[in-house]
Amino acid sequence: MSTQAKPEYVEEELTEETVCAYLTAHPDFFERNPQALGKLRIPHESGGTVSLVERQVSMLRQKELKLERQLRDLIQVARDNDLLAAKIHKLAIHLLAADGLNATVAAVEEAMRSGFDADQAVLVLFGNPDSFDDVDAARFFRAIQRDDEALRSFATFLKGSGPRCGQVRDAQRSFLFRGDAEDIGSVALVPLGSKASIGFLAIGSVDAKRFHPGMSIDFLARVGDIISTALNRY
Repeated sequence: MSTQAKPEYVEEELTEETVCAYLTAHPDFFERNPQALGKLRIPHESGGTVSLVERQVSMLRQKELKLERQLRDLIQVARDNDLLAAKIHKLAIHLLAADGLNATVAAVEEAMRSGFDADQAVLVLFGNPDSFDDVDAARFFRAIQRDDEALRSFATFLKGSGPRCGQVRDAQRSFLFRGDAEDIGSVALVPLGSKASIGFLAIGSVDAKRFHPGMSIDFLARVGDIISTALNRY
C-alpha cells in the first residue's frame, strides 16, 4: 500500500507591499472595520503617537498649505507677466511715435533705464560708424562693423538664433560696459534681426543671478523683435 505525501503548506510572508496592495484594492476596508481604524496609532515627530485619522488630517493640512503656496507663486508670476506685457506695450508705443533713428535710439534707452530698470544697457548696431553721427546717445549707443575684431568674442552669440542670459566673458563685458564692466554681474544679450543682422541689445545687471541660462527668454525675444522692426525703418 502506497502513501502519498501531503503537500506542505507554506504560509506566505506578509510584507508592507502586500498590505499596501490589499488596502489599495479595498479602499472601503476601514469603513467595514472601524474598530481597526480606531486602534491604529502612528508615531509623531514630537515623540508621541496620533491616530490614523489625526495623521490624515495633518497630511491634508500640509497638502493644503503647499497648494496655497503654489497658488501664490502662480499669481505672482501672472502679475509679473502682466507688468512685463505693459512695459513692452509702452515701448512699442514710444517706438511707433519716434521720428527718425535718433529718436528711436532715445526711446529704447529710456525704456531700458526707466521701464525695465536696467543697471546698464548698450545698443550695438552694425555698420559704418560715420553713418551714425547724428545719433546722440552717449554710452548707450555703439556703432561698429560686424566683422570688427572687437566683436570676435561674440562670434557664437551672433551665429545663434535667440537671446542669451548669464555671465559673460571679460572681453565681452569690457567691450560693452567699459569703465563699469567690473560692476556687472550678469547680462542679457538680445539679437536684433535674424542672427543679429542689425545688431544687438545688451542689458547688464549688478545682480549675478538676475539673468541666468535657465530663465524664460520669451519677453526678451519680443523686445528684440519690436526694436529691430522699429530700426528697420531707417
